[in-house]
Amino acid sequence: MSDTEQYDASNDTLNDTMNDSVEDAELEAIKARVKEMEEEAEKLKELQAETEKTMGMQSTSPTAAAFPTPEEKEEADRRSVYVGNVDYSSTAKELEQHFRGCGTINRVTILCDKFTGNPKGFAYIEFADDSSVEAAVALHESMIKSR
Repeated sequence: MSDTEQYDASNDTLNDTMNDSVEDAELEAIKARVKEMEEEAEKLKELQAETEKTMGMQSTSPTAAAFPTPEEKEEADRRSVYVGNVDYSSTAKELEQHFRGCGTINRVTILCDKFTGNPKGFAYIEFADDSSVEAAVALHESMIKSR
């Protein structure tokens, strides 16, 4: 071999060492970030549990709240009223304010088109008790936003 063709094994070893140290540094940075994310996730779980405890919610089954029984659905329907001819710019808060005098409101649902996201012009108000429904029906043909 001539001097120009001579192989320098020490140069390759140096390059391998430098590449390994760069990869090690990247790997350590990734591990540190994963550890931070795991710690953050644990804090979020603790906050969620604390919030549920404060609000008196039971987290016995995650599907229990998501899927009410047919009896629960029927009960919610009995405590709900349909509101038609709702102005498209009306908000749930405005509807809640309008029906607040009828009783405690559990939920206001303004139905929207699933493709455009625009309101359909009607809503449902769910009350805490049956007597509130009668009071809400008494507001028949009352005006909300000139409609």
